[in-house]
This record gives sequence, structure tokens and C-alpha cells, in this order.
Amino acid sequence: MKLLERYIFRQVASALSLILMSLGGIIWIALALKQLDVVTSQGQDALTLLKMTTLALPNLLAIIAPFALLIATLHTLNRLGGDSELIVITAAGGNVWRIARPFVALALIVAVAIAVVNHLAQPWSLQQLKAYIIQARTDLLQQVIQPGRFSSPEPNLTFHIRERSPTGELRGLLIHDARKAPERQSYLAEKGIILNQDDVAYLIMSDGHILRSSNPNQPPQIIVFDRYVVNLDSFDKKTTDTLMLKPRERYFFDLLRPKEPPETLIHIKGQLRSELHERLSNPLYPIAFVMIALAFAGNVQSTRQNRAERLVLGFVVAAAVRISGFALNNLATLKAGYVPFLYLLPGLVIVFAAIMIVRGMRPRTTYSFADTVIERIEPIRRRLLPSTGRALAGPSTGDR
Repeated sequence: MKLLERYIFRQVASALSLILMSLGGIIWIALALKQLDVVTSQGQDALTLLKMTTLALPNLLAIIAPFALLIATLHTLNRLGGDSELIVITAAGGNVWRIARPFVALALIVAVAIAVVNHLAQPWSLQQLKAYIIQARTDLLQQVIQPGRFSSPEPNLTFHIRERSPTGELRGLLIHDARKAPERQSYLAEKGIILNQDDVAYLIMSDGHILRSSNPNQPPQIIVFDRYVVNLDSFDKKTTDTLMLKPRERYFFDLLRPKEPPETLIHIKGQLRSELHERLSNPLYPIAFVMIALAFAGNVQSTRQNRAERLVLGFVVAAAVRISGFALNNLATLKAGYVPFLYLLPGLVIVFAAIMIVRGMRPRTTYSFADTVIERIEPIRRRLLPSTGRALAGPSTGDR
């Protein structure tokens, strides 16, 4: 890069870093508040909360990175225009394409980063996050339930124990499950112990009984047991499907050729397809956003109001394009025929933005062409209208 291009690149890169860190911090705080129940109601420490919220960041950063780049580009172009630097560059013979080079270079870097996040960081982080959630569920009765205290890891599900022995055995155990109304069932046992086997946690209760009721107007059924086993997976509706990976948790080749039998993937076949093509098309949006910003704010503007209107309009257009991309992704989940539009949308935006940039450079060319036309027409006009020409010239010396 030349000196001017390096200068612009530093400006937009520093703005992008600041905006990305600010948005990332806001999102991290929102995730931390959302997962705060991991510490308060599920007995996990602050380090687990930090790990879980951090692992959820890559998935969201891949979405906000193009918008951060858009805001950074618009901000840099607005500052260059406000400080008359665009005017100086244009007067020195530079055009919008010379200004565009550092922006496009940064857009390519962001596009590569998004591709890496989508294909590597996102699946890894979501799989790790899932493992922490499973671990939190496994530790539910061991850490959350405190003797003499009622705990509710989710609505209509309550745990209580009288005491916990030094060996980890639960004594005086009560579990009340009313999640599937009107069905209700309560487990009461003298003692219980948790056993982990094949990444699944089981609660083995001894010397107790079960109260089941499906009609509040009828007496409950009472089942007495000496030994009863409960799968703790049933006590977490958000993590019941722990064995099959979700589309966002899969790597590229696992999306392309899933390892599971086809009959087990029928209900997520469309999601796998849309996830695969969304990852491949997402890197096009940083380039499209930069081209939109250059089309609306890359040329010299005469007034501050005109410049502000173009900045707002450029952001609105980019947001509309991205929302349309999300809508097309949902349609691609339903029908494979919409898959090409995931690539056509950002591709056409790049082409049309380039056309707008070229048209925005034409006023000087159009003005020169108009001057040429006027110079050619002026002699003809003078010959056809001599009196008008003399009248415009004024009285001669001999007439005085």
C-alpha cells in the first residue's frame, strides 16, 4: 500500500477494533446476565459462567462483524469528508477507487476471519459450551441442592434433601415434577446416589414411593419401591438431545456428509443445508457492506446535511440487505431452490454498489462533456441569431 492507503487503512482498522470490542463487550454482558442462573440456581462457580459466556461469543461475533465494519467504514468516510481530506485527495487527482482500496482490503481480512470462525471456531466453541451445560446438569443434585433448601432448576420442577452424607449420598430426597400439566408426580426416597455412566447422569433412589396424579379431582396413585432409577436428562428439557449435534455445532465436512444414518436426519435435513450455505455465503457480506458505504459516502459531498443523509441511508440499505439474507436462509431451510439466492443477494449488491460508485464519479465527466457541447453550439447560435449577438455585445464605438 502507498502512504495514503496505509493512512486510511489505519484509520478504519482502529475504528473497527474499537467498535468490535464495544459491541462484543455489550453482547458478553447480555450473555452473562442470561446465564446468571448457572451460578445462582445451578451451583456453578463464576469461572464456569465466564467460560460459558465466552464460548458463546464466536457465534455472535460472526454476525456483528460485518455491521462493525460497516459502521467503521461510514465513520472513517464521514471524518475524511468532514476534515476536507476527500476534497484534497480528489483535487490531487485521486478517485474513489484509490480511497476504496484500504477499505476493500480490510473487508477481505474480515471475510477470511468470518470464514475461519464459521468453519472452525464456532463449531468448537458450541461443542465445548454443550459439554459445560451437560456437566452443569450432571452436577445439579451434587452441588445445587443444599440440605433443607428447596431448589428449582426450571419452572415446575423442585428438589429438596434433608441432608448429604460425607460420601455424597443424598438423604431425605424429594423431587416434585409438574412440568407436564395436568400430570404431576412426586418422588420421595430415604436416600439416593448419583451415578455417571456413558456421559449420562442417573439418580438411583432407595426405599421410597412415587405419587402420580393426572386428574386433580381423583386421588393420586402411590407406587412403593425399594430401588428406582431416574435419568437426569429428563430433568433438563433444554439439553435432552445431547447425542446428536445441532447444525451450528458441526464442522464443514460433518455438514456436507453427516455421520448419522439418513433416517435420523430427516427432521434437520433442511437446517443442515441452510447452515452449510450460510457459512459459505457469510464472508461476502463484509465486502458488500464496504461497497455500500463507498457508494453512498465515498464521493465528495458539498454539504454536511447531504453527507449525513447518505450515511444514514447507507446503513439502512445494508441492514435491509442483511435482514433479507436471514430471511433467505430461513427459506433455504424449507426449500433447496432458495440456496442460490444466498449467494446472489450479496453478489448483486456488490455489483450494483460498484455501478453506483462509477456513476458517482461521473459529474465531472458529464460537466466536461456539457462544456464541449456548448462550445460547438455557440458559433451556430451566433450565425442564426446575429442581432441577438450584437445586442449582447453592446453598442460599437462608431455609434457613439
